[in-house]
Amino acid sequence: MNGEVIILTGPPAAGKTTVAELLAVDASVPTVHLATDWFYRSIRTGFVLPFLPEAQRQNEVVVEAIVGSVATFARGGYDVVVDGIVGPWFLPPFRAVSAHDNLVMSYVVLRPDLDTTLSRAKQRVGHELKDVDAITGLHAAFGHLGNLEHHAIDTGDLDAQRTAAEVRRVLASGEYRLR
Repeated sequence: MNGEVIILTGPPAAGKTTVAELLAVDASVPTVHLATDWFYRSIRTGFVLPFLPEAQRQNEVVVEAIVGSVATFARGGYDVVVDGIVGPWFLPPFRAVSAHDNLVMSYVVLRPDLDTTLSRAKQRVGHELKDVDAITGLHAAFGHLGNLEHHAIDTGDLDAQRTAAEVRRVLASGEYRLR
C-alpha cells in the first residue's frame, strides 16, 4: 500500500521545516520528513543560488531527484512530508509521479504576510536564507497561486503548533489534494 505525500511549501521563513517536523514525528503511520534543502546543499561544486534565473537547469535536476525520493518512500508505504520551496512551477513532475504510481498527494502553502515572513527570517540561524530581496521575491511568487490559491493558509498569526493543527485539519478534509 502506498503512503500519502504532503508537499508543505511557502516562502522562506514561513515555518515549513518546523511544521513538517511536527507533522512527521506526531504521525500515526511511518512517515518521512523530506527536507528539500538537503538536496541543494549536497551540490558541492557548481552550486547556483536556486532563486537566480541561471539556476533553472540545476533546479530541474534537484526537483527530479526529490520526486524520485518521494516516490520511492511513498511506494514503500511511508507517508512523506516534503518540506521546501515547491512553487506551482515545480508541480508537473510531482503530478506525473502521483498519476503514474497512483499516489495521494496534497499541496499546502504556508503563507504568512511579508512583514511576518521577514521578521521570522531575521531570527534564523545557520545557513538559512536571510537575504531580504530574495525572500521578498519568493514571497511574491507564492502570492498568486492561480487555481491553487485555495491551497494557501495564512499563518501570520499562528505559532508552529497551531499551524500544524491547521495543516492536519485541511489534510483530513481532502480539499488540498492535487488532482
